[in-house]
Amino acid sequence: MDESVFQTTREPLLSDATEPGSYFVANYPPFSRWIEAAVPEVLSAFDAEPRAERPAVPLGLYLHIPFCRKRCKFCYFRVYTDVAAADVERYSLALAREAALAAATPAVRGRPLRYVYFGGGTPSFLSVKQLERLVAGLHESFGWQHAEEVTFECEPGTLSEPKVAALKALGMTRISLGVENFADDVLEANGRAHLSAEILRSWDWIKAADFPNTNVDLIAGMVGDSFDSWQRTIEKTLALEPDSITIYQMELPLNTVFVRDARDGGGQTPVADWSTKRAWVDWAFDRCLERGYSISSGYTLVRDPARVHFHYRDMLWEGSDLVALGVASFGHLSGVHYQNATHWDDYLAAVEAGRLPIHRGLAPTSRELLIRELVLGLKRGRLDAGRLARKFGVDPLAEWADQWRSLESDGYLERTPDGPVLSRRGLLQIDSLLPRFFDA
Repeated sequence: MDESVFQTTREPLLSDATEPGSYFVANYPPFSRWIEAAVPEVLSAFDAEPRAERPAVPLGLYLHIPFCRKRCKFCYFRVYTDVAAADVERYSLALAREAALAAATPAVRGRPLRYVYFGGGTPSFLSVKQLERLVAGLHESFGWQHAEEVTFECEPGTLSEPKVAALKALGMTRISLGVENFADDVLEANGRAHLSAEILRSWDWIKAADFPNTNVDLIAGMVGDSFDSWQRTIEKTLALEPDSITIYQMELPLNTVFVRDARDGGGQTPVADWSTKRAWVDWAFDRCLERGYSISSGYTLVRDPARVHFHYRDMLWEGSDLVALGVASFGHLSGVHYQNATHWDDYLAAVEAGRLPIHRGLAPTSRELLIRELVLGLKRGRLDAGRLARKFGVDPLAEWADQWRSLESDGYLERTPDGPVLSRRGLLQIDSLLPRFFDA
C-alpha cells in the first residue's frame, strides 16, 4: 500500500466501531465528484502547451501493476489473480504504449520525471524479464535519469534473490515491503499470500542489495490481531532496521471480501475498533521513537530524516503533476484530476487503439485545489501556511480560523510561532479531522 493517495474516500465514521466504509482521506474533492463528462477537459489538459509557470511544477509517474497471487480480504484495489502469462505480457506492453502516448503530449513532452512509483496490486508479481522489458519501454518515452526517487512495492512471496538484484540494477531507489503483520495466523485470517518466513527471507535479499531507502508497511487492527501480537510485530519490524516504517489503521472499504462476507452472513467483521487501533499505533510510535525514528506523518516514521525522504508523497501533496499509467489508476495534470478506464477490456482497447484511456475526471476550482493541499499537507502534522498563501493568494489561518480554534480547543493541535502543529492525539486520527475543512 505505502501511503498511497489513490483510495476511495467517504465521510468519516462517527462510531468507534470499524464499520463498512472508507476512513482514509485520499484526495479533495472526493472521487464521487469525478465524472465522465469531464474527460474532454482532461484531454485538453494533455493537449495544452504548458503555461510559463508549469515547467517548474514537478512531474511524477505512477504505474499500476494490478496482479496478485491472492486478493487480501481487506483489499479494494483493482487487482487480478490467476492470470495467464500472456495477459501479464499484454498488459506490460500496454503500460509501455500508454507511457509513449502520454509522453508525446504537449503538456508532458520533454519534462523530466522527478519521481516514479510502481504500485499495485503487486509490482513484484512481474518476472525479471517482464520488468526489464517494461522499464526499457518506459525509458524510451520518459526515462528517469533525473528522478529523485523510484519506489517499487513488493509482496514478500513474489521475491527472489535474482529479482531483488534486478530491481536494484533497473534503478529502483526505494523498496517498500508489504509485511502488514508478522503473525502467521493473522496473515492467514486476512487473506495475505505470504507468511512470516517469506518476510525474513526476502528482507535478507533486500538488505544485501543495499537500496538507498527501504520501507516496511504494517496494518494495525487486522482481524485476529491482539495487543501482544501487535507488540511482537513492532519488535520484529524494528529488528529489520528499515529506513522507514508505514503504519495504517485497518478499515473496511465497501468492496472488500470482509464486507461482502459480513453482509451475506449477517454478522460483523472482528476488526479492532478505532480507539484500540489508535492506542496500538500510539504505542508503536513511542517504541519507534525510543529506537531513534522520527515521525514523518500520521502514518510514517523514518530513521534518518536528513537522508530518508518521501519525495513522491511530498511533491504529490503539494500539487505536482502525476501521469498515471494502468487500469483504474489516478492522475493529476495542470490542476485537473483524472482516472483511467476501470476495467481490463476497456483499458486495453483504448491503449491498443492509440488513445489515452481516460475514464473520468474533475477540473477543481482554485479554492478546491487549496483545500486539497491543505488537508493532505496536514497529514504531516503541521501547516505550511506561508507556502499556501503564496501559491493561492489566501491566508489559510484566516480563512479557516474557526476550524483552527475548534481543533485547538478539542486538543488536536497547538499554536506555535511557525503555525499550527497537530498533537499526537490529532495525528493519530487525522483523517477524521480533515473534513472540517471541506466545503459543504
